[in-house]
Amino acid sequence: MESQFKTIALIGKYQSQDVSDAVLKLAQFLRDHGRKVWIEQGTASSTGLSAAYPVSTYDEIGAGADLAIVLGGDGTMLNSARRLAEYTVPMVGINQGRLGFLTDLARDDALAGIGEILAGRYVAESRAMLDSEVVRGDQRVFHTLALNDVVVNKGELGRMIEFDVMINGEFVYTQRSDGMIVSTPTGSTAYALSSNGPILHPRVDGIALVPMCPHTLTARPITLPNDFVIDMMLKPPHDARVHFDGQTRFDARAGDLVRVTRSSQSIQLLHPENYSYFSMLREKLHWSASPRQL
Repeated sequence: MESQFKTIALIGKYQSQDVSDAVLKLAQFLRDHGRKVWIEQGTASSTGLSAAYPVSTYDEIGAGADLAIVLGGDGTMLNSARRLAEYTVPMVGINQGRLGFLTDLARDDALAGIGEILAGRYVAESRAMLDSEVVRGDQRVFHTLALNDVVVNKGELGRMIEFDVMINGEFVYTQRSDGMIVSTPTGSTAYALSSNGPILHPRVDGIALVPMCPHTLTARPITLPNDFVIDMMLKPPHDARVHFDGQTRFDARAGDLVRVTRSSQSIQLLHPENYSYFSMLREKLHWSASPRQL
């Protein structure tokens, strides 16, 4: 297992001095352990490491790296995951942000954790992704992937929007609300959680449909099988904004259809050997803590 990860790419949050220092330290650590180190193009520009290490694009990382290590917060991990999804390169996250649901190696323990992974002591976990498109008439006008969620919301409007929800082509209901969150198990601890959505274990083959401030209080979150097709049709005169992992957006018009399905692509996360999903939740969500400790 020692030779499994020979070429390792480092991807860091841009314009962060803490991350720049961490990337430099990790790159030297990996080189000292006989690994070939690549620095992602934007990271190299941000850290000034382009002269010391080979610089690679995301496509080159996906095609040639054995492992991608992401230094930053969940946002950096989400962006990297979408860009590497079509490849099979596994990913490890080092938390340089706040909560870090996806970046579970603490910065102070990062080198020891990476050393364990290089030695083959890790847990591999597949995470499902969503495929989403916006259809206008008979034409697809937008298409992308999401690891966390697809969110249809009212955008800058100071009122609710109205849309029809169809599942597998069957009409379910017309909803008036601030919007809808369509979430993977990974995204169930993100925006969906703040809207009272269910927490889905990553091994659950499901998609959560979570209304945002619905006008009808009986409109509750629904967990669907992950092979279902979810359609949301905007009813005139309501335009809406569609967000993908909170990073990419598309302004949809009245009459547009937003379609969300389980993607054929997924990502593989590597965790420390002692990783526990429930321990992570307990730490990040402050379960079992008294109010005075929060």
